[in-house]
Amino acid sequence: MKVYHGSDVKIETIDLSKCRIGTDFGHGFYVTIFLKQAEDIAARVASWHDTSPVVTEFDFREYAFEDPDFKVLRFDGYTDEWLDFVVANRANIASKQIHDYDIVEGPVANDDIAARIFDYLNNDVTKEDFLEELHFKKPMHQICFCTTASLQMLSLINKKNDSKIIQMEDLLVEQLMLDNQIDETQAADLFYHSKTFGKLADENTDFYKKSWQEIYEILKKEILQ
Repeated sequence: MKVYHGSDVKIETIDLSKCRIGTDFGHGFYVTIFLKQAEDIAARVASWHDTSPVVTEFDFREYAFEDPDFKVLRFDGYTDEWLDFVVANRANIASKQIHDYDIVEGPVANDDIAARIFDYLNNDVTKEDFLEELHFKKPMHQICFCTTASLQMLSLINKKNDSKIIQMEDLLVEQLMLDNQIDETQAADLFYHSKTFGKLADENTDFYKKSWQEIYEILKKEILQ
């Protein structure tokens, strides 16, 4: 699926060492599924630096959420657990990470919510009342990629043939599911660890000029070897 990162620079290579600490889900690279949210963030960052807003688009292989190789934490709303996690991470300014998750997904603590977090920490509002307030807010979305390994699940979309390649990848994974009676996670694992995927992802091979059916036949032969 497509995800977006708002900033004032085009992201060509993700460098975790440049990511801030003391953020909602800890030290990591943040994206969102909402283009408008990324555009708003980019505009805000650009206003701080007197530059121009830039939104970088990525393809996220969301099967990573179910991949046993990754430790994943997902919050489906403003929950008690979400609040505790965000408070702990925002309080951490001494080290880069206080948890060992590869990927964390959930709502954003925007400026208004962050201000109320300070009220909560100062005992000016109870946890119960704070969480009740949050029920009336429309959640903003974010995914934090906390480890170098998890970043492999993101592909930069900036080439003219990227959209075509991504569409072919989806068709190949779907066909693997149908032919082998396996779920999406298993099919994606087979495909993204194959040599065929490596050739398709490399535009210099011209694999993307073939039909997805031709590539699937090559993939099947590789898998059967």
